[in-house]
Amino acid sequence: MLSDNKTQHIGVVGAGIIGICCALKLQRAGFTVTLYDENGLAQGCSKGNAGHFATEQVFPLAHSSLLKKLPMMLLNPLGPLRIDWRYVIKALPWFWRFVNNMASSTYKANTHALQALNHRAITAYETLLDEFKLNHLITKKGSLLTFETTPVTQIQAMFEKYLAHGIAVELLNAEQLQRLEPNLAKTITHALFFKEVAHSVDPHLFCLSLAEQFRALGGQFCQQKVIEVSPVYSGYEINCPDQKFQADKVIIAAGAWSKLLLKPLGYNVPLDTERGYHCMLSSNYGLSRPVASAERSFIMTPMSQGLRIAGTVEFAGTERKMNNKRALALLPSAKAMLNHSAVTLQPSSVWMGCRPSLPDSLPIIGEAPNHTNLFFAFGHQHLGLTQGAITGELITSLCLQQVPSVDIKPYCISRFSSQAACSSHAPLAQ
Repeated sequence: MLSDNKTQHIGVVGAGIIGICCALKLQRAGFTVTLYDENGLAQGCSKGNAGHFATEQVFPLAHSSLLKKLPMMLLNPLGPLRIDWRYVIKALPWFWRFVNNMASSTYKANTHALQALNHRAITAYETLLDEFKLNHLITKKGSLLTFETTPVTQIQAMFEKYLAHGIAVELLNAEQLQRLEPNLAKTITHALFFKEVAHSVDPHLFCLSLAEQFRALGGQFCQQKVIEVSPVYSGYEINCPDQKFQADKVIIAAGAWSKLLLKPLGYNVPLDTERGYHCMLSSNYGLSRPVASAERSFIMTPMSQGLRIAGTVEFAGTERKMNNKRALALLPSAKAMLNHSAVTLQPSSVWMGCRPSLPDSLPIIGEAPNHTNLFFAFGHQHLGLTQGAITGELITSLCLQQVPSVDIKPYCISRFSSQAACSSHAPLAQ
């Protein structure tokens, strides 16, 4: 621990898994850290996500093969992708950039950048959890991607694509899958078994446990809405409705709401929100690991409270109320996937959260090009839980003016504008 950092105060805006990991790592490094969030600790996607540390997901969503599927997906109001008709105009610029990221060279570069983060994601968590004796919070039993109607030639090609990118995966036939997960339906013909993937049986408790360690080290949590971050001579002023706070450095990790804080500072990012849904069932139906469906585009994760059925993408902004029908539409798919066809699946709860999404599937991580000691850590899309610890490591290295373990240039905000380019290394001492 570097004791001389204690004279520096860092404000972290946003108390989801990304903000919590950044705050914990920074506090552990010797800084004095305050974490800000108006809704409390881990009350958004960090609470309701699928609990899947999805390190196998190294391929960006923007792939040319999606173009053929989009019309059919959009015609189904309860399908895996929906754009609220009242939000279409606002969503068009995001989708235009999304399509532009389908170019082969761009897709390959984005894949490499995702792979660099995911390759270190589990190790970063294991290092962090081991330090605080919290290893039990991660369950390492791998995950499954299942197939019912996909031709075996396509499955084989997908399997080889994962292997080529260094993913530990095994191709299972129906018999092998039944031995591994006997409570899955026998209509499933094949599965990809990602052997090094992990999951959490309680994502909310996972986040709260890390936040507890942050507080035990002397970190402070302030349940306040941050309405603006303003540069001042001595550093930054964090403006809340009833109070102003001072900080030497600021980390903006406010997820889907980060864009609002960046605009007054002169940074305009194509950040939108993919609203995701889940249903909780009171039983886990005998599953022992996350199970995703390639054709049905959803995932089931066994948790301490039962089985969480999660998925769908909805573009409707951050303010519109949740559409319960989209959550309940996951139930028929879950029933078809489970070897319990005679059982009526009754959800104990439904949920909706706003994933912070950028059109290239990469987060924004790094120091602001035009502001010293202002750092960004948001836009992790479907991989916030997965990339929490490694993001915390990278931000801490930058604040310590050390060379990060990953080249951060692909995640710099300057990729979306003509702003000054980010350095591939740590910022120079001021």
